[in-house]
Amino acid sequence: MLLANLAILVLAGFVGFAVISKVPNTLHTPLMSGTNAIHGIVLLGGILVLGLSHDLTPFDKLLLVVAIAFGTINVVGGFLVTDRMLGMFKGKQPARAGTRGDQEQGDEQR
Repeated sequence: MLLANLAILVLAGFVGFAVISKVPNTLHTPLMSGTNAIHGIVLLGGILVLGLSHDLTPFDKLLLVVAIAFGTINVVGGFLVTDRMLGMFKGKQPARAGTRGDQEQGDEQR
């Protein structure tokens, strides 16, 4: 059983690499930020298992805490990358008249 699971893991790694390597650079960041956000499923699953299972060994609890920590980092990173990516498409805001910077420039010109 262990050998079959290990073979599936290795094959999934090869398939994942083949799929990701074919994605153009312009689509890579949006896809990665979206899949990182989907990683929230790991968070929910880890929290549910940690909260509802009473027969966990300390090693199992440690693995769950590590999975929850990495899932949290992945979700937050996914949303930060998405926010930064969307910020690149926003136009620059023109400076409003009457701001402090405009007053200082007016004083310097006098």
